[in-house]
Amino acid sequence: QVQLVESGGGSVEAGGSLKLSCEVFGYDLRSRFCRRGWYRQAPGQEREMISMATRSGNTTYADSVKGRFTISQDFEKNTIFLQMNSLKTEDTAVYFCAAEKWTDSRCISEYWGQGIQVTVSS
Repeated sequence: QVQLVESGGGSVEAGGSLKLSCEVFGYDLRSRFCRRGWYRQAPGQEREMISMATRSGNTTYADSVKGRFTISQDFEKNTIFLQMNSLKTEDTAVYFCAAEKWTDSRCISEYWGQGIQVTVSS
């Protein structure tokens, strides 16, 4: 059974930093082919992809966070991180850790964490 457990959220002033962690169980980050990373959902908005990474280290970022957020992985700890710098009030959202599954010859978003709140105040 796959389980993703986020931590590290909280409240911070604009311009500050937070680092999110996602410990993954039942899904080996080192060996799985599909991507893993982070989404977020602000109130009244759809869930959006923030950053995803492959096992080889290829990364993708949403335009809104490029240059401010950095995704990383620790295979020994089987954990995904999201370093968030220069936070803005518009970064306020529930952040979800996610991992894709290979199904029907493609990767699809299958596994999700419970979500963690990040609040950025002005």
